Amino acid sequence: MFTSLFGKRERRPEDEAREPEDQARESETQESEQQKLQERASDDARPRSFFDRMRQAVTRTRQSLSDSISGVIALTREIDETSLDELEFALLASDIGASTADEIITRLRDRALRHGLANGAELKAALKDEIRRILDSVNTPVRHAAAPPEVILLVGVNGTGKTTTSGKLAALYRREGRSVLLCAADTFRAAAIEQLEVWAERSGVAMIKTKQGGDPSAALFDAATAAKARSTDVLLVDTAGRLHTKSDLMKELDKMRRTAERQVPGSPHQTLLVIDATTGQNGLQQARLFTEAAQVTGIVLTKLDGTAKGGIVVAIARELGLPVRYVGVGEKLEDILPFDAGSFVDSLLD
Repeated sequence: MFTSLFGKRERRPEDEAREPEDQARESETQESEQQKLQERASDDARPRSFFDRMRQAVTRTRQSLSDSISGVIALTREIDETSLDELEFALLASDIGASTADEIITRLRDRALRHGLANGAELKAALKDEIRRILDSVNTPVRHAAAPPEVILLVGVNGTGKTTTSGKLAALYRREGRSVLLCAADTFRAAAIEQLEVWAERSGVAMIKTKQGGDPSAALFDAATAAKARSTDVLLVDTAGRLHTKSDLMKELDKMRRTAERQVPGSPHQTLLVIDATTGQNGLQQARLFTEAAQVTGIVLTKLDGTAKGGIVVAIARELGLPVRYVGVGEKLEDILPFDAGSFVDSLLD
């Protein structure tokens, strides 16, 4: 074996024979790493399923509710009054409401006496059945327009996310292949019109507006006229959430309903009440006021991802007799989901 002055070993025939093998091995390694990176990028880019997004949205509620229930189940070998009492406390902590929790526990107690619940796992399954029963009982079909435009009013107090929800729904309907027109009928809140303009631009839809302080019904009249002339599929109307008094607000909403019906017979086809999930039972009180005066047909529950009290969904269904139509699950344009009772219950109690 010979070395050069610089200490390098001279090339031997066997080294030259090994080089193609080394290069092939190195090439395979690089290809493998590249494939892994591509697969990882593909996973990151792949849209999450509806269930995954719903499960992520109720993470905080699941941690507070399901963990509590799991504790009850872990200690429960037979269903007794103690385990049912602990389960009721867990339901109350999720803002499911006292009357709703009492109804659920009463039915579970009756079920245990009549049919028997052998263990905690069966108790959990029975709880899922009861929550699903309440949600399904109000899941009435959406009344769509026989001919366009379909007029949808968004109502609710200021701060719940009506304007943001208007923009997100516009984008959702566009992804479904429907044409959309936004109406800025919240003319009383400062910057409401400008805020809706931003959402209209982001969702890629046109908007009809009037000056701040103008007549909301006049804005709706113009928007309905434009929607008919353009054969627009959906007209989304962002309404005011506060006037001088509650009676003024309800009178204004009633005037808008009558204006919509004159322009598009049979409308508004939907009146969606926007509720902030983080307000819990306070949001439920607001909902009662609007339900009585505005003929609400469904609920949009915003900020579901930001609360540990997602049980309000069940309280809304049971106490108001209204279905949750959509849930807001984040700040992005696409972060609104059509509500699905099965996915919600499975996500909450998996």
